[in-house]
Amino acid sequence: MEELKESFLELLERDKEFRYAVAGYLGLSEVLKRLDVLAEEQVGLRKEQVRFREEQTKIWKEIAGLREEQAGLRKEQISLREEQTKIWKEIAGLREDFNKMFRAFDLRLSRVERTLEKLTVDVEDEARSFVGHRLREMGVGLDLTSLILPDLEVNLYGVSDDVCVVGEASVRAGAGLVDELLEKLEKLRRDYPDRLRKRVLLVLYVSLPMMELVERVKGENIWLLKATEEFYRPEKLFLEL
Repeated sequence: MEELKESFLELLERDKEFRYAVAGYLGLSEVLKRLDVLAEEQVGLRKEQVRFREEQTKIWKEIAGLREEQAGLRKEQISLREEQTKIWKEIAGLREDFNKMFRAFDLRLSRVERTLEKLTVDVEDEARSFVGHRLREMGVGLDLTSLILPDLEVNLYGVSDDVCVVGEASVRAGAGLVDELLEKLEKLRRDYPDRLRKRVLLVLYVSLPMMELVERVKGENIWLLKATEEFYRPEKLFLEL
């Protein structure tokens, strides 16, 4: 009897059809079928759950990778900020050095300007004295000064009877000084004819004249000289207006 029971139980466990036959006999066939379906569905759900966990693991790995990249970017950002801070410090240092150089240059320029201004004043005074002396030797007695008008300034100017002297004085000059003198003469003719006389002497007193200036005056009837040298003296010293 015991052997029969064991064989019967073994058949129930191993033989599905036999199990259904017995269940049907006992009225449990439909219940077992549903249980089998549920068991298969559970197996499918477990497989889906495994796949979901695998996908979730991948996602977490990707998140971990993104976090590492983010951390690397933050480190680079910190490094860039440190470099930027160094650059701004260097720029600030360069600006300070430039400001110091500019202040020193400005101081030197001011000294040069003062020196040049003094030289110019000295040359103008020297020119008035020396040219006046040379004119007196020629029998033309007049006092040279400067002529300052609202829109015109002449370094060397003087009048006596029918004679007028119009000139410029400079430490160093090129041919452009001739154009400047002729333009001033033309302006006097046009706007201030009462400042001129019948005979006009054009003179340039230049301590260091450039060669182009020496050549230019020769074609313009302009007297060019300094205290120690007469560079050019036209045959006809006075112009007739």
